[in-house]
Amino acid sequence: MDEPQSSVPLVRAETPETSRFPRSLPLAEPIPNVHECSYLNNRIANLPLNLPLRVLTLDELDQALASGVRRSGVFLYHTACNDCCACEPCRVDVRRFVWRDSFQRVLRLGNQRLTIHIARPTLDDKRLDLFNLHRTQRSLGQSEAHYRSEDYASFLIDSCLSQTLEWTYWIGQVLAGVSIVDCGSNSVSAVYTYFDPAFSKLSIGTYSILKQIEFARDTGRHYAYLGMYVSENHHLNYKARFTPQERWIGGKWREFP
Repeated sequence: MDEPQSSVPLVRAETPETSRFPRSLPLAEPIPNVHECSYLNNRIANLPLNLPLRVLTLDELDQALASGVRRSGVFLYHTACNDCCACEPCRVDVRRFVWRDSFQRVLRLGNQRLTIHIARPTLDDKRLDLFNLHRTQRSLGQSEAHYRSEDYASFLIDSCLSQTLEWTYWIGQVLAGVSIVDCGSNSVSAVYTYFDPAFSKLSIGTYSILKQIEFARDTGRHYAYLGMYVSENHHLNYKARFTPQERWIGGKWREFP
């Protein structure tokens, strides 16, 4: 990430939009970000964007995630919507995660059919085409416009963190799915997953979460952050199946067994 200008003002703890951020995080003044909600119809979302003034460490990512904060591109954000609290960041303690029979089946099938490569995020026509195919066929987002290379890069390639990884899922030479995953010292965080709808029987979205939980467990990390849970959005409410689960509600983590 480019070096910030010294004239960029630092956020103070009293700033309402950033009060949930740990004091130690070096952040610029929040950028207003009000737009039509991507998750619920006829709602206006308020997601102030906070730019870190340097690349954050693994421990600093853990602190941000533990405060209900998410990342998009080079920015950290949290929800600050008026009269709406439908978006609930959710996480799983991988030491207590319940491996249901249905999860075991998804894991076995995926392990048989898919090959996983883990590397730094990258961009090519194959990834961009798959991203737009997934977005169009699943009717994601309010706009039907396809992402351009620069849109994809600012969303999924650029990062303010020291360890953002790309997990790609292959069937032979065919790219079946992609997950962007942030890694902290004590956590992994699912940023975004997209896949080829032709391989929907492999449940790549679920499989990806299971592999991240498995990875966190095997590397001694405690938490897998699954992103936002929104009960009224069928693209996001499937996350309730991963239990026991904690959700950030009213400024603290609450368990849903």
